[in-house]
Amino acid sequence: MSDFDVLVIGGGTGNNVASAAADAGLDTALVEPGPLGGTCLNRGCNPSKMLIQAANAVEHVHEAERFHVDATLDDVDHAAVVDEMDDLLGGIATDMEARYRERPNLTLFDKYTEFVDERTVALGGESVTADKVVVATGSRPVVPPIDGLDDIAYLTSQDALYRRDLPDSLVIMGGGYIAVELGYVFETMGTDVSIVEMNDRLVHREDGDVADLFTELAAARHDVYTGHRVTAVEASGDGYAVHAETEAGDELTVDGSEVLVALGRRPNSDSLNLDAAGIEVDDRGFVETNEYLETSADNVWAQGDVAGNALFKHSGDYETRHTVANVVHADRRALDLSAMPHTIFTEPQIAGVGKTEAELDGREYVVGRADYADSAMGRAKKLDDGFVKVLAATDGTILGAHAIGYEASTLLHEAVVAMRHGLTVEDVGETIHAHPTLSKVVEAAFRDAAN
Repeated sequence: MSDFDVLVIGGGTGNNVASAAADAGLDTALVEPGPLGGTCLNRGCNPSKMLIQAANAVEHVHEAERFHVDATLDDVDHAAVVDEMDDLLGGIATDMEARYRERPNLTLFDKYTEFVDERTVALGGESVTADKVVVATGSRPVVPPIDGLDDIAYLTSQDALYRRDLPDSLVIMGGGYIAVELGYVFETMGTDVSIVEMNDRLVHREDGDVADLFTELAAARHDVYTGHRVTAVEASGDGYAVHAETEAGDELTVDGSEVLVALGRRPNSDSLNLDAAGIEVDDRGFVETNEYLETSADNVWAQGDVAGNALFKHSGDYETRHTVANVVHADRRALDLSAMPHTIFTEPQIAGVGKTEAELDGREYVVGRADYADSAMGRAKKLDDGFVKVLAATDGTILGAHAIGYEASTLLHEAVVAMRHGLTVEDVGETIHAHPTLSKVVEAAFRDAAN
């Protein structure tokens, strides 16, 4: 007989699976060595967005003169911003743990674990078994084997988020969403930021037009070195020297008082001894799952970052609902990951869903586009940059939508709903949009695609 009906390893989105199982009367174990809430609450979405809001407040003061408002910025108490963030989010995690420890049918283990057999893990010096197991251990920052990197006190995104003092200068390795969000925060708060990126543009996975515009705007804010791969890092004076080179062999050295490694994330699967449980991973270490989030092992499911379906909190939340249905209620429900949106909360914001033009190479399609500056609200807000872009098949099927600009993260969701439910560009373009909202830019882009 198993020790538990359900065992959940990972307390990020996995904590909701454990909670649902316990509420259903199943004897449930939740294993989480760190604070409950996972990456999003403690090391990712929540803390980064709180810092970004502070940076936005600073940015608004800087922009006030454009509206003939005489505003000055006397000081930014970055330490107070971080302390408030830490107190709030730490309190949420602490309260969550207290509630879970009192929850009927739920046992919380605050320690690391690994598999020792099928549906069997080592906990507290003994083997613990379960009828059903859910692996939801998330991901962590990638730290590649760069010469000299292990010899310096580099920062990862987690370190940077909770740093109370602002470095004089910061060299960021990488040009993806984590790099550009933190670059925006630190630069706006007063740090001189340099970004070194191996690709020819920042946020290179975005649609090309979006990535090009963002790279141009970011280069006006930071020192941006695209097309350079970091080859080595070393101590230099009171800081560090980051060495990089192009494919042609041209060398570059960028100096900074601190170095931030923001080169992607990797799944937390390598410490679980998955072989012992018969759980297969792909060549990048992500647990392989089918459309029901079932792994190669019987009665073992995986969800969230460790499963690699999409490394977003909203995809993890969506997967959680399916895991609860499949594991707790035996309601076999398949994932539908179509129309999966993503957002980047820098300045300006970036948002996208569906295919980019590069991904449609060789396929016939039409493009619709509208600029913020051509809308009434765009003019009122003096939004010189930014646009919404729609990609559609010749029959009007929406293939992708991309936005860069003020509140792009909000504007995109009209396109997400339309894609998810099979609407066409004509359906969206002929929908009446209130004037003079920014949503008129979305309407104009879809109308452009329809025509």
